[in-house]
Amino acid sequence: MSPLAQLAAFLTLASTALSAPSNVLPRAQTVYLAGDSTMAKTTGNTQGWGEYLPLSLSLPVKNNAIGGRSARSFTVEGRFDTIISAVQPNDIVIIEFGHNDGGSLSTDNGRTDCPGAANETCKSTYNGQSVTVLTYPAYLFNAGQALIKKGAKVIISSPTPNNPWETGTFTYSSSRFTTYSQDVVKKLGDSATFVDHGTYVANIFKTYGKTKVDALFPNDHTHTSPAGADTVSKAFVKGVLCAGGGFLNGFVKNATASVEGACV
Repeated sequence: MSPLAQLAAFLTLASTALSAPSNVLPRAQTVYLAGDSTMAKTTGNTQGWGEYLPLSLSLPVKNNAIGGRSARSFTVEGRFDTIISAVQPNDIVIIEFGHNDGGSLSTDNGRTDCPGAANETCKSTYNGQSVTVLTYPAYLFNAGQALIKKGAKVIISSPTPNNPWETGTFTYSSSRFTTYSQDVVKKLGDSATFVDHGTYVANIFKTYGKTKVDALFPNDHTHTSPAGADTVSKAFVKGVLCAGGGFLNGFVKNATASVEGACV
């Protein structure tokens, strides 16, 4: 074989070796949601904000949130494990709890976390069995750490507010779960970010006034109507955009100025 023919054969072989297999398809990052009923898909006259997030993102969204769950029960039921098993590198997981994590362990409902800001543990009895209960930060950190080890990126957001106009005048202050979430993100490092969702929602609700906001809570002070869920979803997007986009940079369809609310 002539030197020229040898070179041609080598280049053909190299091109074949470097080509991607024909059965391997490009894969878009996926956004997973972990949360409670304020995020989850529901029925009737209320809806969770996670159902509206796909309208603002160019990535597929899988809403794994489920009503009535806390960071503790989402963990114990294996729901975090389901997401951890599914994620692939560069997937994004948004975690938001807090509405069901309070209460007392004296009458354990399976959702209440152990009080504390670190690695405290509590002994409790639930369904006739002795259990060890962790703190809210511990549940979030354990889940976040496992997700990051799989190559995922984690966004932890503060819980949405109850109707801040419920008393007749506007009242909102961040709960301890906001501080816990911020602390967990710092502990997780560069693969995690925090969005103060609660504050962004509250600020928008303040501009709406009592009558408009009351109409967004048709049943109680926690669960929003579809229109309310849409507003709450946009508030999350506003928080992401105001922080520069973070892990969702380039995947948000909206420009910052086009989303209602102000950066904080």
